Amino acid sequence: MTAFGAVLGLIIAIILIMRKANPAYSLILGAIIGGLAGGVSLPETVNLMISGVKDVTPAIVRILTAGILAGILIKTEAATKIAETIIDTLGEKRAIFALALSALILTAIGVFIDVAVITVSPIALAIAKRLKISKMAMLCAMIGGGKSGNIISPNPNTIAAAENFGAPLPSVMWVNIIPAIVGLFATILIAKFLVEKGEKVLENEIEQGSEENLPSFFGSIIGPIITISLLALRPIAGINIDPLIALPVGGLVGIVAMGKTSKLKESMEYGLQKMSGVAILLIGTGTVAGIIKNSTLKDVILSVLGKANISEQLIAPIAGALMSGATASTTAGATIASATFSGVILAAGVSAVWGAAMVNSGATVLDHLPHGSFFHSTGGASNTKLEERLKLIPYECAIGFILALSTFVTYLVIG
Repeated sequence: MTAFGAVLGLIIAIILIMRKANPAYSLILGAIIGGLAGGVSLPETVNLMISGVKDVTPAIVRILTAGILAGILIKTEAATKIAETIIDTLGEKRAIFALALSALILTAIGVFIDVAVITVSPIALAIAKRLKISKMAMLCAMIGGGKSGNIISPNPNTIAAAENFGAPLPSVMWVNIIPAIVGLFATILIAKFLVEKGEKVLENEIEQGSEENLPSFFGSIIGPIITISLLALRPIAGINIDPLIALPVGGLVGIVAMGKTSKLKESMEYGLQKMSGVAILLIGTGTVAGIIKNSTLKDVILSVLGKANISEQLIAPIAGALMSGATASTTAGATIASATFSGVILAAGVSAVWGAAMVNSGATVLDHLPHGSFFHSTGGASNTKLEERLKLIPYECAIGFILALSTFVTYLVIG
């Protein structure tokens, strides 16, 4: 199948998504058009789409079970308690660092990046008002911290990348720790540069929260600790606890430790609702990935890289960045890139773990573009005007680029 068909299908899907059409249906339609335009019959196009969905099915199952931990962290307000504790401990003098670190830790323990930003935003607005920090700086700190945490988290993007490469999830998380730390400090520097730029927080934008029903910090953090400990058994002791088991077990232990088992049903429903949207999106990305994977697009990209004297090892972060830009989604970008290019990346001599890690960090470079939900949800959570939110995009790209570059350099040094 020709590369033209795959590219045309992807472009049509992007246009539809930008025009606010349902992303999953847009991707499915793009896949159909891509297959037909690429010279494949309709029955064969459908077969390629289904094969693409089959490839991401294991990741979808794991992502759905991850909703238990994510739902419990949000609905029991454990995520809020963790964020407040970090910020109170570090103090207002280190506000930028505290906001970035809070978002990093929340995403690293399994909270969606947009939910992490929404969780921290009420505290961030109050601090920004007192210290006269601009909204751009505040939002940059949370987004950059979230991106840094996202490359070391058991979130859908990491699960999908690891699954498509056949790499152990804990190992993919572990090798990106140094890039995540680099990304955190890069975020702090960039956010401090923005402290005086843009609009400030107004008094009526601050919400007065209540700490009466918040769980203890120990109870809040025990679930993520259990989850990470179970996942760490594989690299440490050779005991393989699948994320499908580790994530929900951590959540269940956490809700018992917090004494909030009455919220279990509500938490599970919330988690399933959040993950169902991702699962449906992944079905759409799977159809496109099936088309792209069986087209000559990979050969075209390899040829271009060869003529530009760019190493084939760079395919991983570049593919992650391009596909995240196309879909404006870390999860969809990491899924399509890893499903489509894993074979080429492995053939270039990159290990499965590092291939997944580089695709995952590359997917943070352009995942915040305006045709995705992340752009709008983070802007809304911080009451940031559209023009201000648009001005932040280059700085978000810079943070994502630093994360991707850091992973690639780390790979060259120790990979």
